[in-house]
Amino acid sequence: MQRRNFLQATLTLAGVALASRAGRTAPNLAKKTLKLRFRPYTLQLKHAFTLATSSRSTTPVMLTEVEYDGIVGYGEASMPPYLGESHQTVGDFLTRVDLSQFSDPFQLEDILTYVDGVAPGNPAAKAAVDIALHDLVGRLLGKPLHAIWGYDAAKTPLTSFTIGIDTPEVVRQKTREASAFRILKLKLGRGTDKEIVEAVRSVSKVPFGVDVNQGWKDRSQALDSIYWLQEQGCVMIEQPMDKANLDDLAWLTEKSPLPIVGDEGVQRLPDVRKAMGVYSGINVKLMKCTGLREAHKMLNTARALGMKTMIGCMTETSCAISAASQLATIVEWADLDGALLISNDVFRGMTVVDGRVTLSATPGIGVTPI
Repeated sequence: MQRRNFLQATLTLAGVALASRAGRTAPNLAKKTLKLRFRPYTLQLKHAFTLATSSRSTTPVMLTEVEYDGIVGYGEASMPPYLGESHQTVGDFLTRVDLSQFSDPFQLEDILTYVDGVAPGNPAAKAAVDIALHDLVGRLLGKPLHAIWGYDAAKTPLTSFTIGIDTPEVVRQKTREASAFRILKLKLGRGTDKEIVEAVRSVSKVPFGVDVNQGWKDRSQALDSIYWLQEQGCVMIEQPMDKANLDDLAWLTEKSPLPIVGDEGVQRLPDVRKAMGVYSGINVKLMKCTGLREAHKMLNTARALGMKTMIGCMTETSCAISAASQLATIVEWADLDGALLISNDVFRGMTVVDGRVTLSATPGIGVTPI
């Protein structure tokens, strides 16, 4: 009986795929269309979030829903200042997106190619649609995305917890609050690097990576800092210098004892090949690259080129964090703590157990609205 049911389900899915390839809509998808809804929201951070170039206590987001035949998929656009997006720009973009022209939610390539072409830029706005569509497809199939892609949920990495730039006293407090995590991520680049590292080391001995957010200016001094950081237990360096300074970044990557990972310098798929020789690896974020469709391609391309990979995040609800976590099994590093930094999450989703990204069997991206 189980074998017959499995074969019947397989043939049904194959029929949907074949009908789609032949340019026909499968019978059960006929005369139904996709509906997009969105609303603005503002995330409240538990602590002021200070980087080498900015500081903030809130982050604007846009929450999205894509509905098909009574089933709803959830998405999100997070808009930290450096992306240049806002409630206004995302709302304007999403108003122009007409998903009602599509009657088959499984035609993700066609739908998301259309969305990407509505207007240039707007990566977070596009990610909000992409995430909701992927969630919808997983819910329609009754499977989590990582399972649909064939990834083993047991192979997820540890996730780091981010400690922003602050006074030594506050850094120690934040580090104590992160005692459940087995790797940290320290924000550096404002001239107080040693103070921050020493404050962390006074209360914790776990390994850490650092994110300089382009804050270092001199490559020789940067290299000296990297050797010192290695002695303190650092395992990787993220975006140490200006993304436009390719020669110095390549020089640093060649001589560094630690992997150098590109973040601001690697936004979308075409940037991956350009990053070879400049960085050891790349940090992929859904809000930079328009969502899961392109993130998946970027990670697979980087792996094929022999580069290290990281899946990261902005300050986000558990919606976008859970979406990114579906790709966590194929990366060396995960930095998926964005929802843990806020006090007003509106979803339940991916959890962190003993410091590790932990996926559920919930269909789609694995979230439930609160």
